[in-house]
Amino acid sequence: MTKIGILIFHQVEEMDFVAPFEVLSYINKIEVNSSQVVLIAEKLELIQAYNGMKIFPDHSFGTCPNLDILIVPGGKGRLDAMHNPKIKEFVLHQSKQAQYIASVCTGAFILAEAGLLEGKKTTTYHSAFAELQTYNILTIEKAKVVRDGNIITSAGVTSGLELGFYILKILFGSILAKEVANKIEYIVDIDAL
Repeated sequence: MTKIGILIFHQVEEMDFVAPFEVLSYINKIEVNSSQVVLIAEKLELIQAYNGMKIFPDHSFGTCPNLDILIVPGGKGRLDAMHNPKIKEFVLHQSKQAQYIASVCTGAFILAEAGLLEGKKTTTYHSAFAELQTYNILTIEKAKVVRDGNIITSAGVTSGLELGFYILKILFGSILAKEVANKIEYIVDIDAL
């Protein structure tokens, strides 16, 4: 079973974490016990997202197991999260053994602050390209999903869907990723991802 963790924090953008959560969890309806997707926050306390959704995490940093994949969303709350030393420490700890570290939208800044995007191809929300360029990034690409080694970044808010399908494709293959897309009635060119 692939262990996938999605970081959440106050003022996180809902679509940034809900979209990959839905896609990466849905595989279990086709291939039982394929993935375990959990929400992780610094503390086990109620998190209020940017548009008002309230979420309780599955794990705190202290109780989170080693993950195969860590996904870091963005949103207005990233402005505080990217400078939180405990978040940086958690991301770096997970990056040492995780197969992939991924971001959605402006979650890329949390990865950049942790030094994980240095010298890498990447993407983020289109209006944040100039800000991200202030880090030691190789290139910022105008694409929904960009992979450089074990770092995967995705562009805007809804790109969390494409990120989810991209991860399904590399973990379980195109056929299963296409089946999930069909089941949730989302039109995406899996082969182009």
